[in-house]
Amino acid sequence: MIKVSLISLGCAKNLVDSEIMIGHLHQAGMTVIPEAEKADVVIVNTCSFIDSSKTESINHILAVNQQRGLRRRRPGQKLIVAGCMSQRFAKDLPGALPEVDAFIGLDQVTRVAPIIEEIIARERTRKDAPASFVSARSTYLPDYDTPRFRITPPHTAYLKIAEGCNHPCTFCVIPQIRGRHRSRTVESVVAEARRLVAEGVRELNLISQDTTFFGMDHWTERPNPRTPVDSTRGEALTTLLHELNAIPGDFWIRLLYTHPAHWSDELIRTIAACPKVARYVDMPLQHISDRMLAAMQRETSGDFIRDLIRRIREGIPGITLRTTLIVGFPGETDADVEELCRFIAETRFERLGAFQYSREEGTRAARLPGQIPSKTKERRWHQVMQLQHDIAAQHCQSQLGSQLRVLVEESGVARGEADAPDIDGRVYVTRTLPVGEFARVPITGHHDYDLLALPPGEKPAAYKHARPAQ
Repeated sequence: MIKVSLISLGCAKNLVDSEIMIGHLHQAGMTVIPEAEKADVVIVNTCSFIDSSKTESINHILAVNQQRGLRRRRPGQKLIVAGCMSQRFAKDLPGALPEVDAFIGLDQVTRVAPIIEEIIARERTRKDAPASFVSARSTYLPDYDTPRFRITPPHTAYLKIAEGCNHPCTFCVIPQIRGRHRSRTVESVVAEARRLVAEGVRELNLISQDTTFFGMDHWTERPNPRTPVDSTRGEALTTLLHELNAIPGDFWIRLLYTHPAHWSDELIRTIAACPKVARYVDMPLQHISDRMLAAMQRETSGDFIRDLIRRIREGIPGITLRTTLIVGFPGETDADVEELCRFIAETRFERLGAFQYSREEGTRAARLPGQIPSKTKERRWHQVMQLQHDIAAQHCQSQLGSQLRVLVEESGVARGEADAPDIDGRVYVTRTLPVGEFARVPITGHHDYDLLALPPGEKPAAYKHARPAQ
């Protein structure tokens, strides 16, 4: 029996790809184990969004190979590199990483088992180049019956509703890696959601590169980049939310990765009308300066964003808004950053993270004049994050004395409706609450981005802060 160890890096979308690979490995009769040193095959499922993620991926690959060289690994162990980095650098990696046995891309996640059998059977000499199974353009899309083995906690799951992206953001390589936007059908997503809820899942996290564009690629009339959600023209995110909300059971539906250009009043009304949809919206804005938004080709403007946020907060009482921003984009001035900081101070996002601009090979932004020095980017990042830290502390302070519904993650640790897995804060609760269930707790204190809901004298579990830059 072939033993496989899989290292999954990067975002939740990559995590789902890893779960699909594990599902197919189990289906083929292979065993998936956590100990890489005991495996016949080690798979590193890589991320390649920005420089830091590429570096992390390469470091893991080299670490696995180094251990093989030190004979701490199983004799004849094979090393496979999968995921975004393989897809993005398919032409370069076989020459750059000859120690790897095979590279597979995003469309090979369902073929991982026969590929493993092929490379194990193949006799490879030191002069042989690594095998590459990467297809030129990614077109794969999972379905409700795709074999999948979840590696998230039993009570929470990521539900990938679409793949790819049509937006022309000048800083981003995602369309090059994952291809054009392609949505699953409402029927397919609902079928998978029903199964997950039946298995005991209490939180469905809807993910894609562009969640608000869901279904719109199936419309007869092709929408333009600023077309709002409109269910009268075909399946849309609003259609899906109503169907998911109708599934029997007690669970949250959480919206992640919503592009602001496609929001509409219909979507706002739908969220407000669906009690199972968490009062939480993840909406990456990137900037507020019209100069920067135009240079990034974000298809929005500062006035559009301000008006949208006003309508969301008026239409969905109690909503938590999360956004991500980029500082240090080429041509950004101190005046642009000051405008961004005023916007943050005025809007008072409950959740906010920032990235320092990463100059990515193959993007239009990489060729723009006015590239910002690293020290300036870092200074601006600290300026934004210190401002948000103060806002977050004030928000936490405002929660004291309130009753909060939480989902218990593990003994003594929970998350509220306003906290997405891995990226937001935690609520520290008494260890007697059952894991994987909802509870209502009184907020008694806070620490940085986290809330405390503990009886007098009980100490919290070890703090597990989300990284505010993410």
